[in-house]
Amino acid sequence: MANTAAVYARIDPKLKKDVEVILNELHITPSALIQMLYGQIKLTKGIPFEVKIPTRTPLNIDEMSETELNTELLKGLKDAKEGRTYSLDEVDEMLKKEFGF
Repeated sequence: MANTAAVYARIDPKLKKDVEVILNELHITPSALIQMLYGQIKLTKGIPFEVKIPTRTPLNIDEMSETELNTELLKGLKDAKEGRTYSLDEVDEMLKKEFGF
């Protein structure tokens, strides 16, 4: 066996399970993936992908599951009942600031 070193990391169990399902479909072990990542970091002398906070986009109802849609509707209902509402002009201004339209 080749000389190896261990890397230990704590990770969210659900994330680990979800990713391992994908890796299994790709026939890649977690160890092989880490080896590839380390190889790319060495080759590029940096993280081989962009690390940034993603730009927020408005929710697209067509892409939401029924559960996600119901969750968002319940949030809106709760806000309305608690008096957290905005005028049309306020909503327009917020959309312009946050999403550029």
